[in-house]
Amino acid sequence: MTPFVFEPTLQAAHARIQAVRPQDYARTRNDLDGAVTRLSPYLTHGFVSLPEVHAGVDAVYPLDDQHKFVFELGWRAYFRHVWRHVGLGIHQSLHDGLLPDAAYSQAMPDDIVQARCGVPAIDCAVRELYATGYLHNHARMWLASYVVHLRKVHWHVGAEWLYSHLLDGDLASNHLSWQWVAGTGSSKPYVFNADNVQRYAPSDWHSPGSVIDTSYEALDRIARSAKPAVFGRTGVAGIHPPELFSLPPRPDDFAPVDAQVVQGRDVWLVHPWALGVLPADLPAGTLVLGIVVAEFHQQHPWTAQRWEFVVRRMRQLAPLCWHAPAQTIGTALRGARSVHMLAEPHLQCVGKPWLPASARQHAAPRLFTPVDELCGSFSKWRGRTRLVR
Repeated sequence: MTPFVFEPTLQAAHARIQAVRPQDYARTRNDLDGAVTRLSPYLTHGFVSLPEVHAGVDAVYPLDDQHKFVFELGWRAYFRHVWRHVGLGIHQSLHDGLLPDAAYSQAMPDDIVQARCGVPAIDCAVRELYATGYLHNHARMWLASYVVHLRKVHWHVGAEWLYSHLLDGDLASNHLSWQWVAGTGSSKPYVFNADNVQRYAPSDWHSPGSVIDTSYEALDRIARSAKPAVFGRTGVAGIHPPELFSLPPRPDDFAPVDAQVVQGRDVWLVHPWALGVLPADLPAGTLVLGIVVAEFHQQHPWTAQRWEFVVRRMRQLAPLCWHAPAQTIGTALRGARSVHMLAEPHLQCVGKPWLPASARQHAAPRLFTPVDELCGSFSKWRGRTRLVR
């Protein structure tokens, strides 16, 4: 497979939008070498928004509201819909799964983490994850299914591990996708077999003779059993996972928090999930300030690759960047004349409110109309929402 390169620039994001061929996407989206967009790092970090992506594609290839590509954009919006309603509840099972929580391990097995479990589809997925920070959605589903249903690892443990290595990691999309696979966020568990891999993946991913080389009925029985199922090729050489950083790998990218710098000024906050074009109507003299909240990364460390992707773009936007505890940043901002930012649920995961009471959090652009009541499935949500025109 061709290595993926994700440059942290608007030009790279827009080039990916321009390269979208929705008919090719609809026809080949399940193939690991298919015409998927690989826009997710740019969407997660706010280089571009769902409305921008839709508008850019629709201008060249008019999209019916029921097009598969529109549905794919909808999944990201749906996961945000669930997150808005349940908040930190995305870290807990939305409903009971196949087995009690106690039946699942609270640790990732070393052979999976080191890409030496002996099932080529899994080992290839882990190696690609580490090399690129990205996985095709089909590969993510295979990996999650193997971890949860065959190796009996709790879905949240797997979700946290995968998130930490993704360039596009979004807590809602990632954790709720794991719940969908596990059956705690869907009506049934997701299982896959070697035939499925052979149909959609390159030859080096094919896994004949391994634990997944069986029927769906057998895999469903394994998923409902508390006993792990392990067998694959032996003697597979492992690799070391990338190091994870709860602090920026290059501290010099950030200045000490200094309340005097913002005193009496209009401030626009740039954060890791809002790295798009700055508002055109910012008042003259507005200080664009990049912030990274320490508590979030203590809970969710990133690879050096992801830090580089985010910080390089942040420094293009903001002449000054702070990395500090939330309350330290919030206290320093109290002397500003005004504080504005795009609202972001990732920044609400740090605990009690920390922004000044006068700070204004602007809603991110929407592609789909909001639904006031929690919808327990994508189909129910999609039936109640509409595209914003």
